Amino acid sequence: MPTLDPNEIMFTAFEPKVQNRFIMYIDGIPSYLVKGVTSPQFTDNVIKLDHINTYRKLRGKREWQNMTLNLYDPITPSGAQAVMEWARLGYESVTGRAGYSDFYKKDITLNILGPVGDIVGEWIIKGAFVTQSNFGAYNWSTADQAIEISMTVAMDYCILNF
Repeated sequence: MPTLDPNEIMFTAFEPKVQNRFIMYIDGIPSYLVKGVTSPQFTDNVIKLDHINTYRKLRGKREWQNMTLNLYDPITPSGAQAVMEWARLGYESVTGRAGYSDFYKKDITLNILGPVGDIVGEWIIKGAFVTQSNFGAYNWSTADQAIEISMTVAMDYCILNF
């Protein structure tokens, strides 16, 4: 006859992480402009080995997926200008100059906050750079709607500290 484990029947404190408790630090972009961000994601590629009359599978290379950031675009400081300054470090449209990766790659910190504002999780995104930007849309028939910037960021790898 199985016995009950006291750890399973007694109260266990549980506080879930919620989507609106985060702060993101990007050099050159104020934290309060970041409205939303996708969490880091990865895919492990599979190596399929042909072995006699069956297959063996091994984990291949890990590929970190792009992150999407949504930012507000206030009049001052301009969110669009901050994004373009980062993008210009990789390629300058006017002169055609392309930068070294040391210039345009940045480390980003994504802190997950608890209910009282304490840091309960920390992602370090290493070697991040802008791959795509959408600076919103303007429409005469839309009233009182803030312009948002959508930005896609690629990275080398991510570290979950805690």
